[in-house]
This record gives sequence, structure tokens and C-alpha cells, in this order.
Amino acid sequence: MTQGIRSCSHRCGIQTAWTDEAGTDAAVAALAEGLDRERIGHLVIFFSPRYGADRISAAFARHFPGVHVAGCTSSGEISPVRGLARGLVAIAFPRAGFRIASVLLERIGELEAERAAESLRQLRGRLDAISTGGRRFAISLIDGLANAEEAVIAAVSGGLDGVPLVGGSAGDELTFHDTALIHNGVVHRRAAILLLIETDFAVEIFKNHNFEPTETKFVVTDTDHERRVVRELNAEPAAEEYARALGTSLDALTPTEFAANPLVVRIGGDYFCRSIRHIHPDGSLSFFCAVDEGVVLTLARQKDIVAATREELVSLDARLGGLDLVIGFECVLRRLDAELHQVRHCLSDLYRQYNVVGFETYGEQFRSMHLNQTFTGIAIGGQSVP
Repeated sequence: MTQGIRSCSHRCGIQTAWTDEAGTDAAVAALAEGLDRERIGHLVIFFSPRYGADRISAAFARHFPGVHVAGCTSSGEISPVRGLARGLVAIAFPRAGFRIASVLLERIGELEAERAAESLRQLRGRLDAISTGGRRFAISLIDGLANAEEAVIAAVSGGLDGVPLVGGSAGDELTFHDTALIHNGVVHRRAAILLLIETDFAVEIFKNHNFEPTETKFVVTDTDHERRVVRELNAEPAAEEYARALGTSLDALTPTEFAANPLVVRIGGDYFCRSIRHIHPDGSLSFFCAVDEGVVLTLARQKDIVAATREELVSLDARLGGLDLVIGFECVLRRLDAELHQVRHCLSDLYRQYNVVGFETYGEQFRSMHLNQTFTGIAIGGQSVP
């Protein structure tokens, strides 16, 4: 059973729409019916890989001719009604109130600093040409299987000239087989998309997590940095040492167990999650983020995910004088954690209350950091500001 098409027009002028229609063309056609295409200046989309990146790109070209489209595959889509296991979400930025420029970075596994800097100069130039002096933020969409988020963020953060950045890594429903991005009618892999956005409305980027450090620590003693694989923790096989700390067996180390028992690293007085992706037959552990040899990882305990998320959204609502829309990038491990504790419906209620749309990621970006097991995003107020 599908929920068909649902859409919403927000006070800031952005339209959002979402569907879980099974057929690719039917899903995009439903969005086209639910949106006022005459007002759209730029579309950002998040979609299940079941639709097929090439098929969905072609469908958008047919149903939204001449509209700039940027998007990526996901491990689940977020809508104000409920999370979609296999669906399509669209954020339609209007021509009025928002100015947008985008750039594609190819071959991010071998991204040179000068190539990235030149792309950022061109991106800023295109936005400067249409600027009216509003507030700026940047969105990153990065191939989640390229293992290159840190390199991308390091290469572009300086070129953004202080503009705050948030974003997410493309997923594929935890199959770790094929992630893809779409940029103006072309499908790309091992790439990243940067959108530089200027708006007349109040905006604020944010990050939120629901963990706190314990006293249990691990020193990373052997890694394969390029593959994000940790072979040893405390000079012991990594999976065995992690399982021993949890008081469980190797057979019990599943994605749900990883979500419930994250590892964090302290940077600048704050803790950032370094989530485990999966266990290998040799007892090594793959991570969603790069982990360097010599780093000290701390086992974290969960806090109430609903309470932590509510606190963040309430605070944003107060600071912006009322939330109109939140574009969110949420780690897929947070969904697994919410399902484990049977509170996913509570998170859905919060997202409905505060108009959260977005997707479930293989990693999140916030300013100059690549993160895991975090909820990041852009909060947009409903009133234009001088």
C-alpha cells in the first residue's frame, strides 16, 4: 500500500513533497502534480535506490524540464508525515527569496586541493552574480561509499569563506552496494555536490546527538586508513576487544548493537561519533568515518533520543521565532536506535510538529567535520529578515 503524494507549501516559499509510489515514473509524476512547477527555481531530492538513479534522473528531466535538480540515494527518507522506508522526498526552492548555485566535484577519492578551490571560486562567483545580500549556507551531498568525506570537507571548507556547511552522505538502505548522486540530469558516483544558498529568511545550521562518554576507552593500534578499517584496539583484535567491553559475543555484533553502543572521539572539548559500519571475518571493524592510528576512542552510552531531539528543535524554534521548515540529515544508525527502543513513532511525531524533511545518511557533515550517528540540518524561519 502506498501513501500516494503529500505536499506542503511553507511560509518561506519552499514547497515540499513526498511519496512512496512504487513505480519510478509514477512517483515523479505524483510530485509534479503536487508541486507548483512555475514557482520552482531549484529542486533537491532524496530517493530510495530501488527507483534506480538513471530512471529517476530521466523522469525528473521529463516532468520538470529546465529545473535544476540535485539529489542522492538514501537509506530512508524523512517526511513530516512519517519516515519512508522506500520513497522519494523533494524540496522545491522558489525563485523568490532564495538564490542557489551548485557545483559537482568528481573523482573525490583523488580530489586535489587546487581543483576544489577553483570549483569553489566559480561557485561563489555564480552566487555573487545573483546575490541580493542575504544570509548564506551550504549543503553537501557526498557519495557515502567513496570513503572521501573528510577529504571533501577539508578541501572545500576554506573556500566557503566562513559560510556554514551541513549535509549528508548518500546511502543505499544499508546494502553498501551502490550509492549515487544526481546533478542536473546526470548520474554520478564517487562524487559530491555542493549547493551554495542565499536566502532572505532567518536560518541556522545545527547538530544534535544523544550519547555521552563512559569511562571505557580504546586506543587504536592498527588501521587501514584508506579503507576506514580498524584492525586492533588496545593491541587486541578490534571486534573482540569491542565485544569484550560490551560483555557480549562476536555473533551479537550487529548494526543495531553498533547503534546502541557508539564510539566517540574528543575534539576541541566536544565529542563526535565514529560509528562502526560492520565486522569483517578477520575480526577487524569498518567505520563510517576515517579513524587514525593512535586515536583514543571512548565507548558512549545512549541518552533519550526523543528528549535530546525535542530539546534541539524547541531551542531552534525559540531562536528563529518559529520554525517553518527543517532540512535534516540523520544518520541511519539513529533510526536503528529508535527502532530498538521502540520510539521511532515519537521521533516521527516531532518531525511532523516541526516540519522536518530530509534523508537517512551514511554520515553527516557539520561545518568542517564529518560525523556519524548525528542529526544535522538547516532550520529555516517563516519570516523574511532585513
